[in-house]
Amino acid sequence: EIEEAVCVHANMPEAAVVGVQDAVKGQVPLAFAVAKDASQLADEHARSALEHQVLELVDKQLGAIGRPARVHFVTLLPKTRSGKVLRRSIQALAEGRDPGDLTTLDDPAGIDQIRDAIAQGSRSASH
Repeated sequence: EIEEAVCVHANMPEAAVVGVQDAVKGQVPLAFAVAKDASQLADEHARSALEHQVLELVDKQLGAIGRPARVHFVTLLPKTRSGKVLRRSIQALAEGRDPGDLTTLDDPAGIDQIRDAIAQGSRSASH
């Protein structure tokens, strides 16, 4: 449901949401959304504004209970050759764990983008 709510945004044709461990809440949803128009991600201010728009849409669709802790933007999600999104690998990376077996990965750029988005999110959160 959270993925569908994220995809209500006109610039988000696809999303993957995973639950990640949280010291306070136990587990929180974390969203990775494919941005159709990457020019909206040109700088940190634009990324932040787009994330805010997506979070507001999720709030309207599902209420605050469905709101992801963060929305990370990518241009490609990691998928198997058959097209299945590798959510277990995304979750593992988000929790700082080994992503596991990636032999079925269609395009390694997808997993690299998840790594980069998490690293970028960590840097911006520490500022």
